[in-house]
Amino acid sequence: MNLLEVRGVSKQFGSLVAVRNVSLSVPAGQLRAIIGPNGAGKTTFFNMISGAVQPSSGSVQFDGRDVTQVPPWRRVTLGMARTFQITEIFPELSVAENLRIAVETASGMRLRPWISRRATTAVTRHVEEMLAQTGLMSKAGRLVGELAHGDQRVAEIAMALALRPRLLLLDEPTAGMGEQETFEITQLIRRLHRERELTIVLIEHDMRVVFHLADRIAVLDQGALIGEGTPEEIAADAAVQSAYLGQVAEAGAA
Repeated sequence: MNLLEVRGVSKQFGSLVAVRNVSLSVPAGQLRAIIGPNGAGKTTFFNMISGAVQPSSGSVQFDGRDVTQVPPWRRVTLGMARTFQITEIFPELSVAENLRIAVETASGMRLRPWISRRATTAVTRHVEEMLAQTGLMSKAGRLVGELAHGDQRVAEIAMALALRPRLLLLDEPTAGMGEQETFEITQLIRRLHRERELTIVLIEHDMRVVFHLADRIAVLDQGALIGEGTPEEIAADAAVQSAYLGQVAEAGAA
């Protein structure tokens, strides 16, 4: 069964058509990558999946439910979480405090005037679980704003995981990273996918990351879907190479 089903979505901003009639089906447990040149419409497409932008036409189905008109916060409660190109964290708070906010928000505790000791213990246990799973336990007490860029990205992913998603949307998770940080984030994503059997859709420019992680790849160009398939199929697709990959696909698939 497809956990995510995007059916013929388009988005128009005035006379500009950012996304045109794009469909995408993602089965539960799959890791899907979305690639394309700058201006291809990737982030707008992502925003329509997460609810930040309403499509001009078409629909978004999540776990068999039409969520096209459902706001982003409600999609989170249904099991959808995302990260952004620019890291979204609270830099003046510690790593553990950032995670606690995410856990309490997911549990509806941020609106309660009083929280029981049992609930507080459960939150602490969940925060520790996320710290351990993402390798941030040793940095739990550090201010996020003081961390290296790669660790900040890991903290953001941990916050998304704290929401207990079934679908995790990652918008350029390795952007701005060096070789070692990219390797560590790639390993984390692979581990989350395999160990948690988490469904992941990611936008990524680094073709090494894409070809080593993705089960299937979708390619956007000028707002349209021009190719979809396994990494091997995408690497061999002449239209995709002409529009975007060039020799990078061959190197990434090697």
